[in-house]
Amino acid sequence: MKVYKIKVNGKSYRVELEAIETVGSEAPKAEPKAAAPAPVENKPSTPTEAGGQEVLSPIQGVVANVNVKPGDKVKKGTVLLIIEAMKLENPVVSPFDGEVAEVLVSKGQNVTAKERIVVIR
Repeated sequence: MKVYKIKVNGKSYRVELEAIETVGSEAPKAEPKAAAPAPVENKPSTPTEAGGQEVLSPIQGVVANVNVKPGDKVKKGTVLLIIEAMKLENPVVSPFDGEVAEVLVSKGQNVTAKERIVVIR
C-alpha cells in the first residue's frame, strides 16, 4: 500500500492506494495510442490554362506549414503543405509527380475545403 498526500481546493487529504492483482482475462490492457493523421491524398482537378494540375484543399483549416515553392520537383506522395484543423496537423500530399508551378497559399492563411492551394505541372 502506498500513501499519498493530495490537495483539493486548498484542503489537504491523505490517500492510501492499494495495488490489486487481476487474474486471467481481467488483466489491465494498455490503452491504444492516438494515431497520427494519415496524409490526405488529393485528386487533381481539371488542367489549368498553363498546362498544370490544381491541388485542392481537402479540408477547411489554417495552413500550418508550406513545404514546397515554385520550381520544386515533387513525386507522388510528397508532402506539399500541412493544414491544421481542430488542433490536428493534416499533411496534404502530391497526387502525382511533377514540378510545382504555383503555391497559392501561405503559412497562417485560412483555407476552405476544395480551395485551390497548389498548381503542379
